[in-house]
Amino acid sequence: MKAAIFVEPGKMEITETAKPTLQKPTDAIIKVVRACVCGSDLWWYRGISKREKNSFVGHEAIGIVEEVGTDVTNVKLGDFVIVPFTHGCGHCAACKAGFDGNCLNQESGGNGGYQGQYLRYTNANWALVKIPGQPTDYTDEQLNSLLALSDVMATGYHAAFTAEVKEGDTVVVIGDGAVGLCGVIGAKLRGAKRIISLSHHEDRAKLAREFGATDIVSERGDEAVQRVLELTDGAGADAVLECVGATSAIEQAGQVARPGAVIGRVGVPQTEPSSNQLFWTNIGLRGGMASVTTHDRAVLLDAVLKGEINPGKVFTKRFTLAEIQAAYEAMDQREAIKSLLIVSE
Repeated sequence: MKAAIFVEPGKMEITETAKPTLQKPTDAIIKVVRACVCGSDLWWYRGISKREKNSFVGHEAIGIVEEVGTDVTNVKLGDFVIVPFTHGCGHCAACKAGFDGNCLNQESGGNGGYQGQYLRYTNANWALVKIPGQPTDYTDEQLNSLLALSDVMATGYHAAFTAEVKEGDTVVVIGDGAVGLCGVIGAKLRGAKRIISLSHHEDRAKLAREFGATDIVSERGDEAVQRVLELTDGAGADAVLECVGATSAIEQAGQVARPGAVIGRVGVPQTEPSSNQLFWTNIGLRGGMASVTTHDRAVLLDAVLKGEINPGKVFTKRFTLAEIQAAYEAMDQREAIKSLLIVSE
């Protein structure tokens, strides 16, 4: 089979490798239909974080179940599934509480390699999310939105979920990448009345408005904070979705939140900020890895199937698996909000 590998910072290649096999009764083998490049993949692509050379990559896909272990009964051969980056077991304390991104029984190995023709998926019985029908039953646009449910849409929704966004709230979304844009969708799904998106790029601001943003703040730094406060009559937002991860973004979130608000963060933090600012205003800071299986089953898959949301629009450029280098370059150079990979039909 063919799969993408990380060669060195700035260089991706396609290699020929053995097709994965079942190693445990809880495994499944998935034939990948579509995959994509994540903004977090750019950390090691740019050399910011370390990654083993010639390692398999990717953590987002939709595909067809090709083989299952003896303990896998919830999905079967031929099922069309969302393949989350989380591998929740469904029965540990974290999964039962709705935080499968922190499953206490996640297994190492077998999970890196979504950007390839096949992958071995662990904890397959509970974590995979079955999609009705087959890929041929859906339009190209719908397939993209289903793919978004494997990570980016669930992560954006997780920001709104952890920020406790509720009906009638005013919400600020920091970050106009794919996650931030999906955060706009998540805030709207949870009933936010006003959604203020901090965006510095015209194409992303346009998509934010399409997804439900009522206001766009294009200013940066202190000017952005001042503009948000003006829009909220000096009070600040009821909830803030921090979808960047930079320390400055978390600090900015605290500046635009009203006293008692909650910041829902899903951007992987560079460093933890001082808690002093948040303490003096009773602002909560929570969030982390998204509960992909939980959110997909509770809200997101149904919303896509009903046509209520279309997060697949964050995929602004498409590539074949053979074009993996170009897919990463498009993300790295901000030519694509998110790069789509067509692996098989």
